[in-house]
Amino acid sequence: MRGPLGCLYGMGAVARRAAYRRGWLRQQRLGRPVVSVGNLTAGGTGKTPLVRWLAERLERAGLWPAILTRGYRRGPGPDAIVIPPESGRRPRARDVGDEAAWLARALPAVPIGVGADRFRTGRLVEADFSVDVFILDDGFQHLALARDLDAVTLDATQPLSDAAILPAGLQREPCSALARADVVVVTRTELTGPVSVEAPVEAVVRRINPGAPLIRERTRLDHLVDVASEAAQSVSQSAAAWAGRPVHAFCGIGNPEAFFRDLRLWGFNAVRESVFPDHHVYRDLRFAAAGEAAALVTTEKDAMNLEGLDLTEVGVPVLVCCARLALEDEAAFDEILFARLGYSRVPAASV
Repeated sequence: MRGPLGCLYGMGAVARRAAYRRGWLRQQRLGRPVVSVGNLTAGGTGKTPLVRWLAERLERAGLWPAILTRGYRRGPGPDAIVIPPESGRRPRARDVGDEAAWLARALPAVPIGVGADRFRTGRLVEADFSVDVFILDDGFQHLALARDLDAVTLDATQPLSDAAILPAGLQREPCSALARADVVVVTRTELTGPVSVEAPVEAVVRRINPGAPLIRERTRLDHLVDVASEAAQSVSQSAAAWAGRPVHAFCGIGNPEAFFRDLRLWGFNAVRESVFPDHHVYRDLRFAAAGEAAALVTTEKDAMNLEGLDLTEVGVPVLVCCARLALEDEAAFDEILFARLGYSRVPAASV
């Protein structure tokens, strides 16, 4: 049962959607197509890894994507920032936000616009670069910018309920908002049991939006990186080096329990787990200075918020789990993606 504040918040979200649908509030459109990646909750569904996957997919198809992101929790600075493509670029999380910093390092050839006004930021990108398509990070509720495709990520481990609408929970809109999704990606299905068993969120999607393609995603460990030395270890190396050894896992992300469960799935022995608020900026690592752990283990996003710290103070390696997503039906995603971008078939360059 929703409380009065949740009812008001939900009613406000519905009224806002209706205002845009009826033209009372006007959307602005950029000069190139926009693919939005968003979610129904306040973080924790794996949308930013999907943004990265999309950018890499578009690059393989011979297109030049750009990313528009808010830059959440960044420090004081210009209202809008454009991070130009450059090999080896390393913008600071305090300047652009941790997600933008991670995307900039992972996708050096992709321009990234950072700012709350995504239309204005997109126009700045268009002024300097001849991009083919924009990827709007966390854009499902950003109705001010017109988009050509709405992809929504839902965490398979997190049930949906209108009773969880803010402020009672983390849900930004009623479940009925899923009706405007063009494609739904259900993430972290590796944590929900047999492949044949649908997660509860999938039943919600099929009831509200039966016409939307529903794509299942699994998160896999790609490699580990030692933060201090920036040395990478392959999965086989890390399995041999850390199998059975105690580690201290920590993170400041939207769904920390999913990360800890993935660690166990990947074979880590996490004897301690520390949770911080989403987008947490670490001032020190003294919380882990004492203990039996042979290493600290965290996420790529958290690693962006370790900048400037003396990592030797804990006396053990600080390892970053570099995870990648795998879509179970990439062909179905491709079909709707490139159709919305105006292609009659998947571009030949992607083969």
